[in-house]
Amino acid sequence: MNHSLQRHLSLTLGGTLLLAGLVAAAASFILAYYEAKEFQDDMLRQIAVLDNGGMSASARASESDEVISDPESLVVVIHLPGNPRPAWLPEKLRHGFQTLSTPEGQWRVFNHVTATGRQVVVAQPTEGRDEIAINSALRTLIPLLMLLPLLLWLIVRIVRTSFSPISKFSATLDKQAADRPDLLPETGLPDEIIPFVQAINRLLVRVTQLMAKQRRFIADAAHELRSPLAALSIQAQNLYQADTLKAVQERIAPLQSGIERARQLTEQLLDLAKIQMGDSASEMVDVSAMARELLAENLSRAEAKGIDLGLSESARLSFRTARNSLRLILNNALDNSLKYTPAGGSVTIRLANENNMAVIEVIDTGTGIPESERESVFNAFYRIPGSAGIGSGLGLSIAQEAASRTGGVVSLHDRPDGSGLVFRYVQPSTMGN
Repeated sequence: MNHSLQRHLSLTLGGTLLLAGLVAAAASFILAYYEAKEFQDDMLRQIAVLDNGGMSASARASESDEVISDPESLVVVIHLPGNPRPAWLPEKLRHGFQTLSTPEGQWRVFNHVTATGRQVVVAQPTEGRDEIAINSALRTLIPLLMLLPLLLWLIVRIVRTSFSPISKFSATLDKQAADRPDLLPETGLPDEIIPFVQAINRLLVRVTQLMAKQRRFIADAAHELRSPLAALSIQAQNLYQADTLKAVQERIAPLQSGIERARQLTEQLLDLAKIQMGDSASEMVDVSAMARELLAENLSRAEAKGIDLGLSESARLSFRTARNSLRLILNNALDNSLKYTPAGGSVTIRLANENNMAVIEVIDTGTGIPESERESVFNAFYRIPGSAGIGSGLGLSIAQEAASRTGGVVSLHDRPDGSGLVFRYVQPSTMGN
């Protein structure tokens, strides 16, 4: 399912604001409602006090037989004794505020007893009080409720504006040439987006380097394939023109050699492509058993040249790695050693565990590689000038590429006890029995 961060932020912030607004509105309504109630109680108290203290005795006596009422505010003022007692008003009233339930409805009553013993009763129906309080609270609530839609709209606009640079970068990336992408600009960006853009630029640099490397590899591969294929074509024509069986036999040998070179080059190209795909899973590999398999596969080749092919190990070696990649590394190293070791020499696979590092060495008594050339020989299709034998210059390049995929390191060293070469592969190991 697609997940929109912009929509998520808008909904989250909007929902939070809406919830907070509703809570604030409810709190404001409740506070305004009870504040209006308190204001009404204060009004009743003040009416009672002012009615008693603001009149002279003669004025109170002259009006003692009338009930003072305000029909607009529904406030009733009763003087006892003096005014007739309404039917809903009980005879005994405590001093202060009280709420009375009567057949005519509920009344909020304030009873004020003067120093002379007279009572000033100020009453107000609760229905009218509630209506006034609700109206007052609503007048406080309405502006806040009207502001909420505007705030929600502002949140959506702010989030959309904040994410606009990402849309611009997406459009910029879409316009990039697939074979030569340009770096994205890093100026005028929010601080939170800059690391993201820098990571993309680093990726684009790696992609550009990889594509340049692949273009160079394809050009080199085409060049390397062109020579043996052209030679095969010429040799096939020469074979076609042979008029005797002896001439055919003489011309078959170079044709077979050219076919073998093309076959080896094709296999190596396929091996390199598989390694670059990086789809080999890591597993526990019995390296001792793998070394014995490779020795068995190359034994007839070694015997044909009179090479002593052997294995040296102090204990069985096993560690977690990509099986196919490790096999390619060992096979290419062993192939080079057998190819460049003269007749009567020796090739030994040495397995060891040194300080929790798996060490695999292929030691030969061949011609070796000059120290000045040991870095160049890991380049694809590079061959030491004047080197003998059939080769494409891919073996060590494949080994180095495979080692980078498995987390190991390959290197070349002089043979300590004489002429020859030591191919060494080192990787952190987990020993097993």
